[in-house]
Amino acid sequence: MTINKVQKNGKLILDIEGRLDTATAPQLQGVLIPAFDDCKEIALDFAELVYVSSAGLRVLLMGQKQAKKTDGTMTLQNVSDEVMEVLEMTGFTDMLTIEQQRNFL
Repeated sequence: MTINKVQKNGKLILDIEGRLDTATAPQLQGVLIPAFDDCKEIALDFAELVYVSSAGLRVLLMGQKQAKKTDGTMTLQNVSDEVMEVLEMTGFTDMLTIEQQRNFL
C-alpha cells in the first residue's frame, strides 16, 4: 500500500493505493491517527484502493473515533464499488462519511 499526502488550506488528503489489509493497516494507522493532532479535516481518497479487510475497517473506525475526539472530520472519497460493498455489508456506511467526488482540491 502507498499513502500519498496532500495538504491544502488546512485540509489533509491521504491518497491510498493498493490493499488495506492486515499487513498494511498499521501503516495507515500510523499516519491517520497522529494526523488529527495537526489537522481537523482529513479525507481518505480511495480511488486507487482495491481491497479492504477487517483490519483495515478497524483502522477506519479508529480514525472516525479520533476525529470525533478531536472535533475533526474524516471523509472517505472516491470509493470503488468493491470497497463500497464491504462497507455496506459491515454497516460502516452508517458510521462513516462517504463522498464519491474529491472536493478538497
